[in-house]
Amino acid sequence: MAQKVTIATVARQAGVSRQTVSNVLNSPHVVREETRQRVREAIDALGYRTNQAARQMRTGRSRLIAVRIEPTRDGINGSVLDRFLHGLSETAGTAGYRVMLYTAIDDEQEIGEYDDLLGAYDLDAFVLTGTKRGDPRTAWLTARGVPFVTFGRPWDDPTVHPWVDVDGADGTAQATRRLLALGHQRIGFVGWPVGSGVGDDRRLGWTHTLRAAGVDPTDLDRQTEDGIGEGERAVRDLLDAARPPTALVCASDSLALGALQAVRAADPAVPVIGFDDTPVAAAVGLSSVCQPLHEAAVRCVELLTGLLDDTPRQPNPQVLLKPRLALRQTA
Repeated sequence: MAQKVTIATVARQAGVSRQTVSNVLNSPHVVREETRQRVREAIDALGYRTNQAARQMRTGRSRLIAVRIEPTRDGINGSVLDRFLHGLSETAGTAGYRVMLYTAIDDEQEIGEYDDLLGAYDLDAFVLTGTKRGDPRTAWLTARGVPFVTFGRPWDDPTVHPWVDVDGADGTAQATRRLLALGHQRIGFVGWPVGSGVGDDRRLGWTHTLRAAGVDPTDLDRQTEDGIGEGERAVRDLLDAARPPTALVCASDSLALGALQAVRAADPAVPVIGFDDTPVAAAVGLSSVCQPLHEAAVRCVELLTGLLDDTPRQPNPQVLLKPRLALRQTA
């Protein structure tokens, strides 16, 4: 009969104390990375599995975090959330939590899911994505004292709850500066309709950078819903203007791929830069702004476990990360 693997067995294998193994399983932030790695290797080698039911009875927690899967759109920008979810699941697992996924088509249905999930599974917390102005989801959770963090800023008041976000304005500013350095002055922008927090933020980086360079952006902006066809139509309209842009920055890779189709038909020399650095962008050689999605996931879990343990591990509960520009032949 195989010997039962216990925390003590793992401790002997890793050359650490039983308390250190317990810390790695329950509070990994208090253990040095090299020690965490050694303990995880011992856990994997021995096939150790924690008794989740016993842990839940001891701590009063389910160790479950829920996050919504966004509806599929054009199959391009949806990959951004996929990468974030992968990082979130991996990081949460290291911290001793499991991620539960759910779907919803709108805010009302999502709030209904909160109620059902909290009743059925006694969830510990939520990670919300796709924040917006006047977000009813955060108001619902706050009113009921349910712990949560958001991947995205609360656009009405950035201090009301913990969040992690990527600086979209900085990303489009980097893209615009790149095109200015190549000698372009008339740099167009294709983005979403005004009112989207994320879209407005990305437009702001382009606007401010052009104005700082002494360029008036007034007639260089087109607003449309997200999508390849929408991007193509918006750019065709821009290129038909009396003074068309000589380069383009887009709020998403979907819009940028549509822009590429338009410029290839009209003027292939017009460079295009997208946003999100999706696998499709890399495959077609589209320059794009890359979000640090794995780091965003790590920071979300750190903020959330700090809330749950009442021992914050971030000096600031609002984390704004910097993107980087992935340059390819299109810029």
